[in-house]
Formats: sequence, C-alpha cells, structure tokens
Amino acid sequence: MAARLKDSVVFLRVEVNDNAVSSETLGTERGGTGVLIGSNTVLTVGYLLLEAERVQVMGPDGKVSPATRVGYDQATGLGVVRTLLPIKGVPLELGESDKIEANARLLTIGAGEPEAFELGVISREAFVAPWEYALDRAIYTFPPVNNWSGAALVNGEGKLVGIGSMLLERTRGSNIPGNMYVPTDLVKPLLKDLVERGRASGPARGWLGMSVQETAGNLIVSRVTRGGPADGAGIRQGDILLGVAGQKVDDLQDYYRKLWAAGPAGTEITLRMLVAREMREIKLKSIDRVDFNRARDLQ
Repeated sequence: MAARLKDSVVFLRVEVNDNAVSSETLGTERGGTGVLIGSNTVLTVGYLLLEAERVQVMGPDGKVSPATRVGYDQATGLGVVRTLLPIKGVPLELGESDKIEANARLLTIGAGEPEAFELGVISREAFVAPWEYALDRAIYTFPPVNNWSGAALVNGEGKLVGIGSMLLERTRGSNIPGNMYVPTDLVKPLLKDLVERGRASGPARGWLGMSVQETAGNLIVSRVTRGGPADGAGIRQGDILLGVAGQKVDDLQDYYRKLWAAGPAGTEITLRMLVAREMREIKLKSIDRVDFNRARDLQ
C-alpha cells in the first residue's frame, strides 16, 4: 500500500497577486500537496489557496491541468480544488479520524515521493495558532517529515484521515519535533457544501483580522491584517489583549472560545486592550473571512 499511495496525491502550484494580504506571510508563489478525493476533486490545506489567482495541478503521471479553488473553510483550515481535466490517479476515501489515538501507526505521503512513510501518533491535543485558528483534537505525529504541506495521512485501511498542516519544533503534549495534521472528520459534514457552494452552510465564524501571540503570560497583538476589522478599529502590533465580550481571557485558547461564543460573523465585539499603558474598550464588528478574501479577489 505504501507504494500505491503515490497515485493518490498531486502537486499544487498556486500563484497570488502581489497586493494580496496573504502574500505578506505566505508569498505569491506557493506549492504543496493535494489529495485526490474524486477524479477532478482535490482536498488540501487551506492556506495554500488563500487569495489564489491561478492554480495548476500536476497529477501522478506528470500531466498538468488548470484548476480552480472551489471551496475554503476557515474553521477547519482546509480547502478544495477542482481540476479542468480529470486526473489520472486513485482517489482516496475519507476514513474515521476520530478513531485515531496516540501510538497509532499511520502512513503519510506528499506529492513527488515514491512511497509513503510510516509515522506514529504522539498525541491528540488541541492546536492553537496566533492567526485566529484552533482545533480541539489535532493529530500530532513523529518522526517529522519535510514534505508536509497538504500531505495525506492514511490509516491501515488505506483511507484518508488527515491533511498535513504544520511542521513543529515541539509538538503539543511532548518536547519532540513533529507534524500536525488536520483530521478529515472535521471536513466530512462540510464537503458537499464546499464543492457546491464554496463554503460551509450556516452562520460563519467571526474573524477580526489580528494575530495574537501568547508571551510571558500576556496576549500580545503580533500582526494586524490590512483592511480587516482590527485594522479599522485602530488596533496595532504590540497592543495587549486583556478581555473579550466583558470577560477576562486567561490564554489564547480561552480567548478564541469566548470570541467565537460571542456570536457569528457580523457580531459586535468589545475587546479590552492595553494600549500604551492605557486601558481601552474597543468595539468592532467581526466579519466572515471568506467574504473578506472574496472582496480582496475582486479588487
């Protein structure tokens, strides 16, 4: 099975305009792996596709097809691409990632690799990132692999249980390096909507457009997205976050829980901030990041 899996992954080449907001952190030319889940449908990690202007997919046979980004989900961090031409390969069925526990043995493969590598699951812990993104039970694996962006994580039945997202110096729950994979069970209920509508149905998660780093017990704004709600409200790098929606926040994970519990995109949010040693209550309205990206695409 390790050798056969090479026919289930493709290489994605993505081009983004110079003025795209995401180009500041992710660049204007991006490359990574996608996983075939249909003859012309590819599942991959979402950050490869943010504000994508041009997408090309190279199949296992080396043939290239133009493609379009058809769906992106902010909450899971996964995206879907559709190729113009059918890809000659072997689509993978989605497995049951919720059944994956610590010490499980799995396979991973990225585009261009001759066969899959065996990995061990270190833990199923939360993943909390500065850029308004968190997962309750991410899959952490060892040993680390370098071709991780969008890579397939496959169980013993040959089914897809994770999509590669991060290479970490220290994985959560241990002090050893490894990778973080997004569990595919998160996207199963959304997949039909992503393919047909470009997004999940229902209220969108609110987004403020600011990255927050947890440093020495403080939540410090590390980056503000140009044109986002936080930028419009005057929040700047170096401001310190103390509370949200009238509640004190203990750490980054607690902040996200309270922010998202305050309401979906379009909700007015009150942040308590320490700005130049002065306490301030800053009001701003959260937005849908998918709509924000679409608006940027039209500019």
